[in-house]
Amino acid sequence: MTSPRPYESLLAKGEDRRQRILAVAQRMLTRSGWRSTTLAQIAREAGVTPAGLLHHFQSKEQLLHAVLDARDADDAAVSDLTGDLIEEIRKVADRIERSPELVGTFVVLLVENLLPEAPLHDRLLNRWKVAVDIVAETIRHHQEIGRFRTDLDPDIRAVEIVAFINGMELSWLLDHTIPLTEVFNEYTRSLAQDFAPVAKS
Repeated sequence: MTSPRPYESLLAKGEDRRQRILAVAQRMLTRSGWRSTTLAQIAREAGVTPAGLLHHFQSKEQLLHAVLDARDADDAAVSDLTGDLIEEIRKVADRIERSPELVGTFVVLLVENLLPEAPLHDRLLNRWKVAVDIVAETIRHHQEIGRFRTDLDPDIRAVEIVAFINGMELSWLLDHTIPLTEVFNEYTRSLAQDFAPVAKS
């Protein structure tokens, strides 16, 4: 068996270092927020020099975007946008418990970027709008095929659903004893009942 070429080994080491920096950034941002976390602190915790960190992330803002990219990639890997809406909502509880660092970082960054002048405000606002649009379109599709009641307002209910998920993420970060699975099971059970078409008499 041939050993990897030097260039391939260098690339692999570089990717390992990049992932280590991201993991440290997620942990430190969750603990202290982006305003109180410096690149130098992240580099020291990750065991790299500041120059080594800047080789992978040219600025603090670029690193923040990379952290959000990791959260979005994790969501995309476990979500089925064409699947059953109720089941996809129910699965969120597993995602929250499986990736607490990603959830924690996202919640902290969301709270810290509420104001329009914050560096990630536009991206997070757009992310919210996209999430609501996806849920609303899914509700409309289920209405068209007769699975959901047609008198529901998809846009209003989509805002409710996304707000519930974001609220549960924050609540669980405050109190890890919350039985997420049970809460999501109950919410989706009620949602399924509320969305079910009215039986014709």
